[in-house]
Amino acid sequence: MFATDIRDFRMFLQGMTVAKTARRLVAALSAAILLAGCGSGPEPQPRAESAATPAGGAFPVTVEHAFGSTVVAAAPQRVVSVGYTDDQAILAFGVKPVGMVDQYPNPPGQSPDVNTQWPWTKDRWGETRPEVIMTNGDAGPNYEKIATLRPDLIIAVYSEIDQAAYDRLSKIAPTVGRTKTEKEPFSAPWQDNALHIAKALGKADEGATLVNGIQDKLDAARAAHPEFAGQTAVAVSWYKNSVAPFTTTDVRGRLVTGIGFKGRTEIDELAGGSFYTVLSPERIDLIDVDRIFVIADQADQTALKKFELFANLPAVKNGKVSYLLDSEGPAIGAAMSQGTLLSLPYAIDELVKSAGQG
Repeated sequence: MFATDIRDFRMFLQGMTVAKTARRLVAALSAAILLAGCGSGPEPQPRAESAATPAGGAFPVTVEHAFGSTVVAAAPQRVVSVGYTDDQAILAFGVKPVGMVDQYPNPPGQSPDVNTQWPWTKDRWGETRPEVIMTNGDAGPNYEKIATLRPDLIIAVYSEIDQAAYDRLSKIAPTVGRTKTEKEPFSAPWQDNALHIAKALGKADEGATLVNGIQDKLDAARAAHPEFAGQTAVAVSWYKNSVAPFTTTDVRGRLVTGIGFKGRTEIDELAGGSFYTVLSPERIDLIDVDRIFVIADQADQTALKKFELFANLPAVKNGKVSYLLDSEGPAIGAAMSQGTLLSLPYAIDELVKSAGQG
């Protein structure tokens, strides 16, 4: 999977209503993930009081990653997030990044930035307004702006940066890249990314506790809904006038199976290593399943409902489709797609609720 492919689809997923007007750039196919249900999730962590709140924790730490190893000598005071969702993992540990990526392009003239206003992040940011160092779709981060922020740590985990970009960032501040075992950008399980960032912040034990809490929440959802185990389900979006299902290894797919449904691994084979595939009319059978989770904002939901091959699926006719808004309204799709320590509890609750309807 090429980084440009990821960026193009991510722009669509996380700006679905762009097609409507320039004013609504933020409506994309979905930040859908990877993202919660029954049971009790991890207790929310206290918010940092300022953007420069130190990480605390145990230091020094050495973090091995895809580009080598990085020593974080002391608790960082000014953290810049270069990964699309790394800011949320950093926030989960009580640290407010001074710079972040606009994963969902902010509508022109809208303030504050939509990426700081999700239901699962708004309270964590409070009145703090981080600098935007990259917008989704940009060729790379704004190195000059990052330098002016005087970071003492740069986190680039959920990111497609290459060795050259890493080397350039490392000249500004110690930089932690994606996990060492991650072969393709964005392919690591959410648990691995969370623990990776936790270690860089000297919060390894706290990270493990938060990850276990989310896993407990998934386990509780499955236990409370044994009926899910007998059903096959997929998460899909509407992309380039076609049905685009997510693989079982994508964060959205992992959430669907995480609450108990069976996935369609045939989609994985067709995707050939990517996190999604676009179905030709001849392969619409791949989403002929018991339950379909549609991650799309209103305009794309409407277009999908008018697509005859989709409308004729048994699950659609039987009302077994959950329509989850992406960046609009409750933004359940965004919570699923982001798949972070902060968004996952919210996503699991909403996903399970939607699965019980119809």
